[in-house]
Amino acid sequence: MRRGFANASLRAGAGTAALLLALCAHESAVADSAGDPRGTKPAAAQGKMKAAPMKGNGSGVGVQYRVAEATPQVGKAITVVLTFSGITDPGGAALRLSVDGGLSLGATEVTRTLPAGGPTTLTVEVVPGAEGVGYLHVFTAQYGATSATSIPVQVGKAAAALPSSGELKQVPGGDAILPMPVK
Repeated sequence: MRRGFANASLRAGAGTAALLLALCAHESAVADSAGDPRGTKPAAAQGKMKAAPMKGNGSGVGVQYRVAEATPQVGKAITVVLTFSGITDPGGAALRLSVDGGLSLGATEVTRTLPAGGPTTLTVEVVPGAEGVGYLHVFTAQYGATSATSIPVQVGKAAAALPSSGELKQVPGGDAILPMPVK
């Protein structure tokens, strides 16, 4: 009998602790956004950052990015804003940048160390040499693990998708095939 009461009080204690944690987290989030004037601007005015996916076995550094120019043009510098979070290694995290697909890096350092602690924001300029899709590759490393993020930069119109006929055709053997144009 005693054992049943001990389990019940343990469950009640765990539920109470979970409720207190949830309330504290909510109160903290409200307090953080209350004094921040950016919290009142619409999302479009703030410039929406895209979060890069993270793998469980990666460096653990979170990468968010935003290509600042709405219509990038060949030969003109394009600003890419990067924000890094989750840097817990006391020595910081290593950052390496590279490009391909006709992009070149502006005056930005190719390698640097990101400090531990809060988020770090970095502005990178890339210059496209031709129309198409180029990539800014961001490599982060901490505690001996490395992660890679490829940020697409579209210059000019995106390549048109090939139209599909959408009709199945019967072949003499009885199979149905979907003819598709070849580029």
